[in-house]
Amino acid sequence: MPTETHTRLNGDLIVARKAQDKPLLLLLGMVIAEVKERVRVIENEEKREVQDAEVIEVLRKGIKKRRDSVEQYSAANRPELAQKERDEIVLLELYLPVAIDPAVIRSAVIEVIASGVTAMGQVMGQVLPRFKGQVEGSVVNAIVREELAKLV
Repeated sequence: MPTETHTRLNGDLIVARKAQDKPLLLLLGMVIAEVKERVRVIENEEKREVQDAEVIEVLRKGIKKRRDSVEQYSAANRPELAQKERDEIVLLELYLPVAIDPAVIRSAVIEVIASGVTAMGQVMGQVLPRFKGQVEGSVVNAIVREELAKLV
């Protein structure tokens, strides 16, 4: 069963096709193919329903890949390709849920640290599942580092 985000992606693909918006059409086609592959793995191998957070995770991975590409293109002095990747990042970010306030994440991190967990990996392991699909791991990682540094 398609999730809300998956349905939205498919709807926008149809709109892009009708508008003959080739860059958006190519981007959405690629992302939908990645989502379909993830759905196939979940439904056939893990034998469970797909959650919207998993579709969002595919989008986040696509954004991360494009950010890495921007760095590489910039280093190789290819500004036109870097700009193309930046444009795709902006488009993909439209499908992400509204970002969670860092103060909410910080309070969850402080709560976990207060419970006696002081190892980076253990704190991340307890905090990340609470915000799965809603925030990038790098954001949580930075907050955990800041809070653990205060303990030293």
